[in-house]
Amino acid sequence: MSTLQTMPVYPLRRRKWFHLWSPLRRVLLTLPVVWIVVTIVFLLIHIVPGDPIVQMLGEGATASNVAALRHAYGFDAPLHTQYIRYWSGLIHGDMGQSLRLHDSVTHLVLQRYPYTLALTLTALLLGIGFSVPAGVWSAVHLNRWQDRTAGVLSLVGLSFPNFALGPILILIFSIQFGWTPVSGAGDGTATSFLAHLILPAITLGLGLSAILTRMVRTAMLEELSQDYIRTARAKGLPERQVVYRHALRNALIPILTIIGLQFGSLLAGAIVTETIFSWPGIGRLTLSAISNRDYALVQGCILAVGLTYVLINLLTDVAYTIANPRISSQ
Repeated sequence: MSTLQTMPVYPLRRRKWFHLWSPLRRVLLTLPVVWIVVTIVFLLIHIVPGDPIVQMLGEGATASNVAALRHAYGFDAPLHTQYIRYWSGLIHGDMGQSLRLHDSVTHLVLQRYPYTLALTLTALLLGIGFSVPAGVWSAVHLNRWQDRTAGVLSLVGLSFPNFALGPILILIFSIQFGWTPVSGAGDGTATSFLAHLILPAITLGLGLSAILTRMVRTAMLEELSQDYIRTARAKGLPERQVVYRHALRNALIPILTIIGLQFGSLLAGAIVTETIFSWPGIGRLTLSAISNRDYALVQGCILAVGLTYVLINLLTDVAYTIANPRISSQ
């Protein structure tokens, strides 16, 4: 027998850096997306009709005043020069000056961003907290009254858009019963903030919970029909362990995908919800900037929302590897 035939075969050990490559690769793939988002946001001010300088000074402004103010804001420079300046400002945390409010766009966005983030995250938690148990419950009780009840409730949630649900909740819980405040974000205390947050969060999260309930039900039905589930039940494992430890964990991948995609819908829906409840977030700031043709502020608000969406999708990819470690090796 040859020496090669008698040598034991050892499995190849992956180096430690291999396990770090998957998250690093996802971060590197995000960088071109960030560049595209920033470029599109920069070009918005040059695509939209109208001159922001003329809009700010009014129709009676002289040509010299318009030229002087355009030079002060750097709008008379070539496009590529403005693009380089814009990137240089972003690197240093400067998104320009508001043409109407005469304040730093970065300062204005940072003032409003925590309110929008608190609203969207609370709506997301409410949506997940309702939809995951409801979807699992519906799948386990397939074609029974529990399944039909969850289906009807999810259909009701999909049938009410934000601009219709918000006023209904205000009429019932704020005006009729007086349980919650009508609008605003409170007086700065945690209790007041939560009291003002609950209705906007429910308004924003109800549609998400309806969509996720259907997705959880579909994913769970697919997993519960797999052979490994039948094997686990044949071994005598408790039904709760079979459903939540085995089936639900493997069903999380499509659920996480929908959550990551729907977060963008939450950010878009926050504009309407913040307007209904006078919530001082980026959505109301964006509408105010659009109505005043404050293009620099519009750029800053859209950029903050776009980069948040990119970051959430990156975190969703990382969550895949936590839910299913086998994905990290692909």
